[in-house]
Amino acid sequence: MSTEARDTLLRMKSEYERRIAGIRADLEHKNAPVEADFAEQVTQRENDDVLTSLQAEAEVELAKVMAALVRLDRNAYGVCVKCGGHVAPERLKALPQADICQDCAGI
Repeated sequence: MSTEARDTLLRMKSEYERRIAGIRADLEHKNAPVEADFAEQVTQRENDDVLTSLQAEAEVELAKVMAALVRLDRNAYGVCVKCGGHVAPERLKALPQADICQDCAGI
């Protein structure tokens, strides 16, 4: 399981890093300069707000994946960080970055 989990987590890490880099490039307007027209700037700013939210979400998820990789290296992967119980293999398969068991998650 740990090799499979590591591979999955590393793929997730790469995907989140790719997303974050793409969002940063969009926010810096590297591919499309800021519009000259004020009305277009307003729309662009609204789009930037959405991108900022997506970036924040991706950064949170990346942090969860990184923490799961650390737990894996410390042989603590699959151990609930709240109660010390086991995180079900089915839960880890669905959410490889999960750090709490179903009971602690309230599921």
